[in-house]
Amino acid sequence: MMALHIYNSLSHRKELFEPVEPGHVRMYVCGVTVYDECHVGHARSAIVFDVIYRYLRHMGLKVTYVRNFTDIDDKILDRARRDGLAWDEISKKYIAAFRRDMESLGVQPPTLEPLATEHIPEMIEMIRALEEKGVAYAVDGSVYFSVSSFPGYGKLSRRDRDQMMAGARVEPDERKRDPLDFALWKRSRPGEPAWESPWGPGRPGWHIECSCMSRKYLGQPLDIHGGGLDLVFPHHENEIAQSEALTGKPLAKFWIHNGPLTREKVKMSKSLGNILSIREALERYHPEELRLFFLMTHYRKPLDFTDSGMAEAQTALDRLYRTLERIEKLGVVQEPKERLPDQEATAADAELPFPLKFFRERFQEAMEDDFNTPRALAGLFELNRSLNQWLDHPSFQDGPRVAGLLYAARACYQLASNCLGILCSSPAEFQAQKEDLLLGRLGLSRDRIESLLRKRFQARMERNFAEADRIREELAQRGIQLLDSPQGTTWKIKPGAFC
Repeated sequence: MMALHIYNSLSHRKELFEPVEPGHVRMYVCGVTVYDECHVGHARSAIVFDVIYRYLRHMGLKVTYVRNFTDIDDKILDRARRDGLAWDEISKKYIAAFRRDMESLGVQPPTLEPLATEHIPEMIEMIRALEEKGVAYAVDGSVYFSVSSFPGYGKLSRRDRDQMMAGARVEPDERKRDPLDFALWKRSRPGEPAWESPWGPGRPGWHIECSCMSRKYLGQPLDIHGGGLDLVFPHHENEIAQSEALTGKPLAKFWIHNGPLTREKVKMSKSLGNILSIREALERYHPEELRLFFLMTHYRKPLDFTDSGMAEAQTALDRLYRTLERIEKLGVVQEPKERLPDQEATAADAELPFPLKFFRERFQEAMEDDFNTPRALAGLFELNRSLNQWLDHPSFQDGPRVAGLLYAARACYQLASNCLGILCSSPAEFQAQKEDLLLGRLGLSRDRIESLLRKRFQARMERNFAEADRIREELAQRGIQLLDSPQGTTWKIKPGAFC
């Protein structure tokens, strides 16, 4: 029986994971601020925690997973002014866009997705309690947390004061007791949305919302608090300060942070024009190719988003689906009637040249070592390669015994699918999805091609060969090759259509 070990950002080491409540994991992950479409960096974080969510449930654990939306923020107000829309129209628009992107990426919805603006009364109560404890103070309609009142400040990021000053989003206000003090409640300026409070009209600061919502839905301490590495300071540091100052309990047992994503070794930035939105990425790549690309690197490591890296993921995913197609063609889709008593042991006894017997054990060992998806995938690729060698061997013969062995192999692919969110389609569906994606990049659709083929057929029937040739040439120029035969005309995307 293996045990899950997770790298804890708080202790900077791997630790044995045991939920506060046996059998029940309570996980909170900081969500997005909804003022624009999300980019591939957001996709990486979402996929990382989706895999963690999937694997914890695969282990038989109940998981209550909360991921919030920050739907009121300076960035949202700036976007609303720029677009000439109400602030809540902006937040609703980009919440819908985020959910569309997550569904496309195969990211399973969390248990709860609370909005900050739906919890303002609870935030006000929490701020009042902090004020009563003497760790928060009001300044002309705003309320700040006193960092000096919390001795453990900095224990997550392990920064000294100078580093914290450099890394903090320091809010200018000469009336603050310390430049590092952060806003719990912000007095609204004229024309801004506001909620009534004991300190006057205003809105909550960024950090208080996560402390409030995580405590409401999951209690304290949480089992897991997660997010991108960029949130360690100041956001997660500030969450710890306000939450632990209020309750005297740890905010979370485990802190999990995914590494940053660059693009061609350059940090993604609007000023550089190198941001790739999820929507744009999905116009170029299949969702499972993106997932595989991210999972081929350990979640804690920095990752560079490159065309060559995506090409590697595309090739690897194609190989996996081609093997599944071979299995399907042999009729091994459902459990065979003559199921062998111990599929994996039988595979080993038959001395098949693929690591079927130990795949599940190795997969589990990798995933329970801090969700090591590169190592888990290495086992899957090894299985795939060896299985193809066996299928290609001259001595291979189909039959009931082989069907049982292939069914066992198919179950290994299903395990990877359930936990990693890849290989979720049939091979035929995957190829059709890939073809549709490529056609979209060519500015074509199946209906458009079929319409042109019907026109070409009619032209040939009328012996209007010039028109038939014109249609062939039009399609050829757009990357479609026609194949005429006595049975009719078929088409395919020309090799090198995107070179």
